[in-house]
Amino acid sequence: MQKKIVTVRDLRIGEGRPKICVPMVGTTAAELCGEAAAIVEAGAQMAEWRLDWFENWREEAAVTEALWALRKSLGELPLLVTFRTREEGGNADITPQQYGRLYETVLAGKQADLIDLELFFHEETVNRLLAMAGSRGVKTVLSNHEFGETPEAETICQRLRRMEERGCDIAKIAVMPQSSRDVAELLKATAAGSAAAACPIVTMSMGGRGVISRMAGQIFGSAITFGTVGKASAPGQLPLEQLKEILKWIDDAQ
Repeated sequence: MQKKIVTVRDLRIGEGRPKICVPMVGTTAAELCGEAAAIVEAGAQMAEWRLDWFENWREEAAVTEALWALRKSLGELPLLVTFRTREEGGNADITPQQYGRLYETVLAGKQADLIDLELFFHEETVNRLLAMAGSRGVKTVLSNHEFGETPEAETICQRLRRMEERGCDIAKIAVMPQSSRDVAELLKATAAGSAAAACPIVTMSMGGRGVISRMAGQIFGSAITFGTVGKASAPGQLPLEQLKEILKWIDDAQ
């Protein structure tokens, strides 16, 4: 199968080492710009704006202004914009109407390179946003987050297939392990899902028990990993400098 490479600015996602993305969780534009500057200086390959942490996410003008400020701070570093709902581990509740309007504002701002949409959120809203992003040249991540368990490998693979069938550019799933077997199940699903998918996939087993999954993407087939410069956005994320060294070591050893 011909594997799809997702090109965002100068970054090619889906080949070579997993690309390191660093989340920004500032509550104000000033905090976000400070995080962005630190991320650029630290040498990350992508930045993620966790919009659910932004105190003014309900205000279109504030979101647009923050996007422009972030782009100035990030320069050519690719920007992924994510609103993680509380149901999937995020920081705020949101209605389908608010979700649709918020992402429309992000797309209208023309500063985001990718957006993250949740697989199990309101289907009509998500489908509309997938189509809108595609028409504007913005890449899409469809995601699913299980904070209570790790589904069986076949269930994980089914969800990844469903994401690809709905037309996303990148399929992502994160799960919470309760045992070492759960971590192995996620890695098994990653290898199988990557072999079967045409699009890049992103997987992770969260928390300390699952940290190996954040390091071993090049071996099992996960195209992006999330590291930290400052505050983490999910349990188990490693500091960027450590993650860079580990990924280089694995790459050199192959």
